[in-house]
Amino acid sequence: HTEGTEDTEKKEIEKSNLCVLRALRVKWLSHAALAARRTGSYSGRTMKTNDITQIILDAAFHVHTKLGPGLLESVYEVVLAHELKKRGLRVERQKPIAICYEELTFEEGFRADLLVEDKVIVELKSVERLAPVHPKQVLTYLRLSGKRGGLLLNFGEARLKDGIERIINGELED
Repeated sequence: HTEGTEDTEKKEIEKSNLCVLRALRVKWLSHAALAARRTGSYSGRTMKTNDITQIILDAAFHVHTKLGPGLLESVYEVVLAHELKKRGLRVERQKPIAICYEELTFEEGFRADLLVEDKVIVELKSVERLAPVHPKQVLTYLRLSGKRGGLLLNFGEARLKDGIERIINGELED
């Protein structure tokens, strides 16, 4: 063996090990979420926004890997909702969120693409690049709804990691 071949083999082994670790982590998160649903806790504690967000991101990576970029936003919405439900999370699609304005309540101020565990608003896009207005939109949704955690996911990116923005309204409980 040459030194280059050994390096290539080591990289392949490391890559394989990383894939196995990711699979185990996803499986653990899924089991933890199902346990949380049954007991109302996540590993002995209340399920927090960070825990929910991590499960959402794992599911989003899974969906993007399976489907790839370029489909309509509605396709990613229905499939991601399905994946999150499989992982034991409560998910509402196109959830109407009421807003208050000048002492009036408008029952359908806006619709959240996904509302997960009644804590995290997930706004989905399928565009070439996110515009500066997109994170502002999610922050406005969080403020109007009183929620603290939001995710902006752009499934139009070739690599999903380039299309993820986490938005926080104030401070999280965790």
